[in-house]
Amino acid sequence: MQVKIQSIHFDADKKLLDFIQEKVDKLGHYYDGVMGGEVFLRVEKSKDTQNKIAEIKIQTRTGELFAKKQCKTFEEAVTESTDALRIQVKKHKEKVRQV
Repeated sequence: MQVKIQSIHFDADKKLLDFIQEKVDKLGHYYDGVMGGEVFLRVEKSKDTQNKIAEIKIQTRTGELFAKKQCKTFEEAVTESTDALRIQVKKHKEKVRQV
């Protein structure tokens, strides 16, 4: 699956990019209608330690699914976002099958 990863106002290292690609690729195992995705990483300027934001948008044959999480690390934010998307993908798959 093709995944576009954009890190806003910083350069993400190869290890983080590979981690994100692996996590998003796993969403394709739950529904073969997943066509691709976009990931946006940014750091919010705040005094809070939970300032890493991951936004993931997945394109399916019949629409888009989206999740956004804010955590202490990008890995944690990506993991929580993909977990939320996994639930959305499963629900979306059931809706498509019922039609």
